[in-house]
Amino acid sequence: MKKNIHEHFMSIALKEAEKASFKDEVPIGCVIVKDNKVISKGHNNRENKKDVSSHAEMEAIRKANKKLDNWRLVDCDLYVTIEPCIMCMGAIYQSHIRHVYYGSKDPKGGAIESSLNFLDIKNLNHYPEVTGGVLEDECSKIIKDYFKNKRIKK
Repeated sequence: MKKNIHEHFMSIALKEAEKASFKDEVPIGCVIVKDNKVISKGHNNRENKKDVSSHAEMEAIRKANKKLDNWRLVDCDLYVTIEPCIMCMGAIYQSHIRHVYYGSKDPKGGAIESSLNFLDIKNLNHYPEVTGGVLEDECSKIIKDYFKNKRIKK
């Protein structure tokens, strides 16, 4: 079966998640796309950087800002393997990202539909479009496998 464009970009985000897993980080990956081209990639790197803000989305947003020499990412779409948290949704909002595509829900910290809905906040001047469930099974599996292996190693 041929992948659609959104599955293609999410598969790149999944490769970023694998990089995080190899570093013993929670495997979450992200890519930012402009004009159907990946302009930045990021993966979870909190443990290695000892930085709470080193989520995959934050890493990708920083790189995209640098690449475009602009804090605004107006014509950009973000693909992330798991539903963004409130911190990442704040950065997505602040950077004016056009569309967020995510893989699996995050029942413990997701800020789009699981724990709370960032889009329900009133009076914001920008609301990104959101599409969930892109390669949901694959995105869910990489996280579940990571934590399953962590429990086995204990």
